[in-house]
Amino acid sequence: MLSNIGIPGLILILIIALVVFGPKKLPEIGRAFGQTLGEFKKSTRELTSDIMEEVKDKPEEKKQNIN
Repeated sequence: MLSNIGIPGLILILIIALVVFGPKKLPEIGRAFGQTLGEFKKSTRELTSDIMEEVKDKPEEKKQNIN
């Protein structure tokens, strides 16, 4: 869906955000959005690595149960 916006649409969105929030508030909002996105990516990576560790541990548990 976002791939259909294009450069003119992105510029229009930025201009509307500038008018609505003002020039002083816009950097704060961008910074907060960036921090939130970074935390989300970090949590996603941790969750993925935890799941991958469990998947790797499962075959070892099965081998131990067979012996």
